[in-house]
Amino acid sequence: MSMPPHPISPRLADPNAAAHERVYRSLRLQVLHGELSPGQALTLRGIAEQFGVSMTPAREAVRRLIAEGAFTMSSSGRVSTPELTPERIEELAAIRAMLEPEMASRALPRAHFALIDRLAAINALNQEAVMNQDAVGYVRTNLEFHRTLYLRAQTPAMLALCETVWLQLGPTMRALYQKLRRRDMPQHHRMILAALRAGDEPGLRLAVRTDVTQGLRHLAS
Repeated sequence: MSMPPHPISPRLADPNAAAHERVYRSLRLQVLHGELSPGQALTLRGIAEQFGVSMTPAREAVRRLIAEGAFTMSSSGRVSTPELTPERIEELAAIRAMLEPEMASRALPRAHFALIDRLAAINALNQEAVMNQDAVGYVRTNLEFHRTLYLRAQTPAMLALCETVWLQLGPTMRALYQKLRRRDMPQHHRMILAALRAGDEPGLRLAVRTDVTQGLRHLAS
């Protein structure tokens, strides 16, 4: 006797749902990696045309991103990326300083050699972006370095909170890099790697805290 086919979820069967998810994920990465400038305006029509979708999935994707803080909406309905005040930058930096050293500390007991080698490889790409003055590449590889480490902490709720902060900071981090125009190699990732190799938990906390707050001070000042 053949079994009846499993019912298909209406959401999964809805082509708008699949289109909405694709638009949401793509826009989220653009904001996260600093591909959009602070205060950059967007329109639903422009988003729909960019991704070749109707207005409905574009609207749903934007609605989710507004809820996550990736976009803001003015009283007139204008949608844009966050343009952060110094006070807001200080607040987000303080959240990073609380969450990220804790996640790094929890990751330390699981920081095997393969993970450290992977982090070193990501850091090499980060340094390459610095040399090429590639702002988007710098933001992307910097976040990849931190996220790869924090995944080992096995604290999904903390990481989700952290990613929300990164999302709000993405355009601002790009602006920071373009403002500084540095070619010198970042030292704090090397300090993080050294602390991981040595099993130095206090040193790891300090290196992470310094790394995630120092750059933001340039924007808040």
